[in-house]
Amino acid sequence: MKIHSSNYVNSFIEVSEDTKAVNGTPPPKKDHKTIAEMQFELISNSPYHYTSDDVLFQVFAERNELSNEELADARVQFFSKGQACFRASPLTKTYGFGIHSDADGKIALYGMETEEYQNFIANASIKKWKAMKSSKS
Repeated sequence: MKIHSSNYVNSFIEVSEDTKAVNGTPPPKKDHKTIAEMQFELISNSPYHYTSDDVLFQVFAERNELSNEELADARVQFFSKGQACFRASPLTKTYGFGIHSDADGKIALYGMETEEYQNFIANASIKKWKAMKSSKS
């Protein structure tokens, strides 16, 4: 079985060109946690601890209330099909965060208003990707 990955290495995902955000803003808290809120909490609470695959699967597992016994098989099944990467995340499209992936593929968030964000944009040794546009225009 082919295993797909959403991980990037030495890369930076810039905010979407059509974002309405002017800075990195945490997703609003709702009665039930949204995907954006869950992703934000995992990454912001533990920068450079998780890979993109780790975060995407952990959110999937939590939303589907998987037991510890189900996790290993479910992860293989989850990545047997391609998954949308963080270029499609509300964090990069709507909430004004760029995502840096280090040499090990571990990720951290940077608000578009920060000096660190601008440093990643200016760094020629880091591969840059734009988040996907929200609109189809």
